[in-house]
Amino acid sequence: MLKQRFDLPTLLLWGVRFALGALMIWGGLHKFEAQPAAHEALQRIIEVSQKHPEKTSLMLYIYGMKSSGFAWQLLGLAELIGGILLCLQGTALLGAAVLLPVTLHIFLFHLFLEADEPGEVVMSGLYFLANLLLIGVYYKQWKHLLWIKPWKSKDEKQEVQV
Repeated sequence: MLKQRFDLPTLLLWGVRFALGALMIWGGLHKFEAQPAAHEALQRIIEVSQKHPEKTSLMLYIYGMKSSGFAWQLLGLAELIGGILLCLQGTALLGAAVLLPVTLHIFLFHLFLEADEPGEVVMSGLYFLANLLLIGVYYKQWKHLLWIKPWKSKDEKQEVQV
């Protein structure tokens, strides 16, 4: 019979995994919604920039990603795939690895382009810290990737164990 642990740390870990995974899936799906025409988007940027000049760089950054034709959707695809992998038990480590640059990007985006919104900076920082926590929990599974010995000692077996 399959033995499962239902202690508090395990349940909290599952909660963090599913919360971050669901958030990324939701965000990824919204990146594939229809975008406004270029002239409408530029008009909106001009209107907002006149009222809130500090938001100009933020809006131009997002507009640039959306108008590239691929960057916004590529970010959405990474969020979607990483979120799905994170929600599945066997692929949680891979999902956390896929999402690490995404959550770092989200955090840095809010830190540098929305520094006047501390709530956004804190929330995106929590996403990044949650992702780091998940990668840290799986340390024993990936630590061997950090240093692979290119030589063998006389006492070690010559075959590679996986």
